[in-house]
Amino acid sequence: LAADRGALFDRNGHELALSVPATTVWANPKAVTNPALAARQLAPVLGVGELDLRDRLTRSGSFVYLKRQIDDSTARQVKSLKVDGIYELNEPKRFQPNGDLASSVLGKVGIDNTGLSGLEYGNQKELTGRPGRLIAERDRTGTEIPGGLREIVPAKQGDDLVLTLDRSMQNETERSLANQITKAHAKGGMAIVMETKSGEILALANMSTDPKTGAVKVSSTNMAATNVYEPGSVNKMITIAGALEDHKIRPDSRLTVTPSIQVADHLFKEHDPHPTQSWSVTDIVANSSNVGSIMIAKSVGKQRLDHYMRAFGFGQKTAVGFPGESAGIMLPTNKWSGTSIGTIPIGQGISVTALQVAGAYNTIANGGVYVAPKLVKSRIDGNGTSHDVASPAPRRVVSAATAQQMTAMLTEVVRVGTGQLAAIDGYTVAGKTGTARKPLVNARGYKQGAYISSFAGFVPAQRPGLTVVVMLDEPTPIFGGIVSAPVFAEVAQYGLREFRIPPPQADIAPVVPKASASAVGSVQETKALKTTTVGQPSTSVSSSTTVPGPRRSP
Repeated sequence: LAADRGALFDRNGHELALSVPATTVWANPKAVTNPALAARQLAPVLGVGELDLRDRLTRSGSFVYLKRQIDDSTARQVKSLKVDGIYELNEPKRFQPNGDLASSVLGKVGIDNTGLSGLEYGNQKELTGRPGRLIAERDRTGTEIPGGLREIVPAKQGDDLVLTLDRSMQNETERSLANQITKAHAKGGMAIVMETKSGEILALANMSTDPKTGAVKVSSTNMAATNVYEPGSVNKMITIAGALEDHKIRPDSRLTVTPSIQVADHLFKEHDPHPTQSWSVTDIVANSSNVGSIMIAKSVGKQRLDHYMRAFGFGQKTAVGFPGESAGIMLPTNKWSGTSIGTIPIGQGISVTALQVAGAYNTIANGGVYVAPKLVKSRIDGNGTSHDVASPAPRRVVSAATAQQMTAMLTEVVRVGTGQLAAIDGYTVAGKTGTARKPLVNARGYKQGAYISSFAGFVPAQRPGLTVVVMLDEPTPIFGGIVSAPVFAEVAQYGLREFRIPPPQADIAPVVPKASASAVGSVQETKALKTTTVGQPSTSVSSSTTVPGPRRSP
């Protein structure tokens, strides 16, 4: 007796996956008087080949499946045939009432009611319940013998899981991401929306483009947890935050930023050529300066830089515990090459998941405290009792002062820098753009003309309520500030309304200098905002420096 599999609900109790009754047709070959005729009658109704059915109906055993989990109409037709030795039993069938919404996260269930992927697989033990059994004495025709042995052990229903996902937020995130993938002719994309304070994931969208039809659909896998990519300039946030925390720089520090910088045997250049400038740290962040970021990273040193990246959650799986989740790729510092102190601070030569990036930016949004991402909110047992799913204790990564300074710099990125298209009317947005080259698979170096474009940030910057990460795979144009930032704005704006998050009255405290005209005036992505239409080639094909190929390909 199959146990009812537990259901999956969103945070508001809406059903995302549940089991519904279905009919399975089986036969006792010993009780089938005319297998050939039975096969001929059943074949067109069940949609099974006549020869196949005849083979099953002539086997030596006393039980064989003919068709599992058929609909009610088909079951009625089978019953009306009144074929000797043909029986029916009730068997639960998994059903997702919202179609493919969040299906890459929910996963699939096989015909035997066993989880095959996603949360269905990862929580198989909790969801599956305990099968029961019926033992009865029957005669040779399969009829139960009156007064014979009859023993029933009832099945125990599986636990229900309440997820942190919000159905409406998930739908809007998938819709917005799919539209942008289509416009930008991208191969796919990912988007994550988190509740800042709790780390609860409100939406987790994974979309991919069918190479044959060009249609954008929900991916078969949760790429945000299982796929890795080089983060590019979004990693500069960690570089700058680490330097602030170690007092290697102050918010008002000024650096002489040249058009290029030599690191070991490689010359690193800016994405947008400029004359030598005296820039503040804010200018370096707003401009997404490669040279300035590398200069700051060299003052921090590789050991401390590695420490901060790991403290922000890189190089380890998150607490979400999703099946197949990747820890990313981070080489130990004793394996760094001479150019690593140039590549890694600007987000090349390491690989991360989108989920890790969300956790890192959520740390700054939480005042420097890392709050583990969470996907399963609670478990409801067979008695209807709810049990909260525990999360790791929050841990401090950087001081509140460092987080405040970093937040102020990230607001300049959106106000006048590379992330202007992430702006939301009435709210102050903090975030960072990223445009990183894609490594070759199983080879050293990078794929020509292929980029990962991203935006990561939070809103309202003064009192964050939502942390959002958007990533597009090989879009046109390539700039994260053009293709990913607008999705952030659209998704975050919907979330602000959905969860009734008002704009704070106070503005960001002036704890850092504003970006100077010399910095924002040279931002190539800012210029492109006025001249580039998403989906059309941009006037420039590179927004990041050419760097040596990674020592390991993700």
